[in-house]
Amino acid sequence: MTGTAHVELGKNAYRAQNWQEAYDRLAAADRAASLDANGLEILANAAYLIARDKEAVELWTRAYTGLVDSGHIGPAARVGFLLSLTSLLNGQASISGGWLARSQRLLDTASGRHVEEGFCGIIVGLRALQRGDHSIALRTFDDAVALATEFQEPDLLALSLLSRGQALITLGRFQEGLACLDEAMVSVTSSSVAPVFSGIVYCAVILTCQGIFDVERAGEWTSAFNSWCNSQPDLVPFRGQCLIHRSEILQMQGDWPGAMKEAERACHWLAGKSEATVGQAHYQKGELHRLLGEFDLAGRSYQEAIRHGVDPQPGYALLRLGGGQTEAAVAAIRTACGSRYGSSEFVGKTDRLKLLGPSVEIFLSAGETDTAIAAVEELAAGVRAFEMPLLAGTSSRATGTVLAATDRLDDALDALKTSLATWQRLGMPYEAARTQARLADVCHRLGDRESAGLHGQAAHAKFREMGAVPDLAAMGRMPWYRQVAGGVGLTQRQMDVLRLLAHGQSNREIATELQISEHTVARHLSNIFDKTGVSSRAAAVAFAHRTKLLP
Repeated sequence: MTGTAHVELGKNAYRAQNWQEAYDRLAAADRAASLDANGLEILANAAYLIARDKEAVELWTRAYTGLVDSGHIGPAARVGFLLSLTSLLNGQASISGGWLARSQRLLDTASGRHVEEGFCGIIVGLRALQRGDHSIALRTFDDAVALATEFQEPDLLALSLLSRGQALITLGRFQEGLACLDEAMVSVTSSSVAPVFSGIVYCAVILTCQGIFDVERAGEWTSAFNSWCNSQPDLVPFRGQCLIHRSEILQMQGDWPGAMKEAERACHWLAGKSEATVGQAHYQKGELHRLLGEFDLAGRSYQEAIRHGVDPQPGYALLRLGGGQTEAAVAAIRTACGSRYGSSEFVGKTDRLKLLGPSVEIFLSAGETDTAIAAVEELAAGVRAFEMPLLAGTSSRATGTVLAATDRLDDALDALKTSLATWQRLGMPYEAARTQARLADVCHRLGDRESAGLHGQAAHAKFREMGAVPDLAAMGRMPWYRQVAGGVGLTQRQMDVLRLLAHGQSNREIATELQISEHTVARHLSNIFDKTGVSSRAAAVAFAHRTKLLP
């Protein structure tokens, strides 16, 4: 096949979003006879989209030189912008600055206005944002939006709206910023934006939404992102991040097996790729293993996250707490947060806000009530700053937990009910179950055994369904557990059968002692298996001892 045929087939494959085929054919054509600048740019894009990043940089550089030599100033500056942007995203600030300066100088040699001035402006604004010059960044992004609108340039419009939205959010103007992000995403989902930029916008919008605890919006755009990635089987750079986002959303929705599958796929897909993203995938696996009670596997996953440069908190501290190592948990969360809680200087710091809910749980377990109260106050200030349901639900539950610990039971009941309503609205069943377990305790202490039973049984059923072994064990340690309908909804007769079963008695012996038929014993055992989520006599006994159901 001739080089010309490879070029034509490669470009067709690129238009069809078959990135690997496009790369293979255009690379073959380039080996046969060097591609022109346009062909090199398309080959570079294909290389980037299949994660051949180093090669993409080399090809974009060749394309830039070819475009400059042929007098195509605008297209050359756009390639220079791509080199500057991808370098900036990879943490190579100096290289990014070099390509920005080269592109700006190139545009200075041209007469008239060029839309590429807006692309360069985005880099200028992002660098200002990193320096903390938020107002300068915002003005620069505003200019880029205006230029994109004037030239009707979809790539620039999507990127400038994204950047403007991020700047507004950084300034605390959340609703304005989110409106910009949504508009940027509409541009992307309409398929008018180039694939390289589409992936960047998708990832940035979802990360920004997660950063300000807007899980509803993050979930919607993650679904769209997943569909976009699935339409391009060869796509690599964004697919791994997509899998992590999807795993996090599935975890929130209560589909832990699905979440684990996506996290494992992300680890496999990203092996040898971006260190930070691989670390995030391992951290997500650690979270799921911890929730399932697979503490050894969780510890190994958190260690992998550390190895790839990702902070394993608060998961690692909660792992230590779940393993009964309270002092280690306190030390870990205190190191992550620092020794001061409740200070106004920390309000709005998103990384710290993620640690406050777990901090309350850990410090209460250690008996440090004053510290837990300070963490609750700081968390409440964060809710006022962000006004996001996820934070509000976390804050209400933390408040209710502290109020219960200080015997303010009526106030605790109100706070926990508010939290439960939030989790139910957000469709987060595990968080709802955790809140109901606390409600059961408060209701029981208030003398409302019926409500305690309803909440306790609902929580237990959900924990059992999801495989949340540590939470089941924690419920078993609560003083009210065995008094609320047998803790798992077992009748008194079923509790009697389970007790005799634990003493090693056969069905006939149990029937004789309880003066019932063997058939009735078998029926009770079947119901016990259903309610405890096990399938054998030995497993039922083990479950009863593990959850302290039996004395």
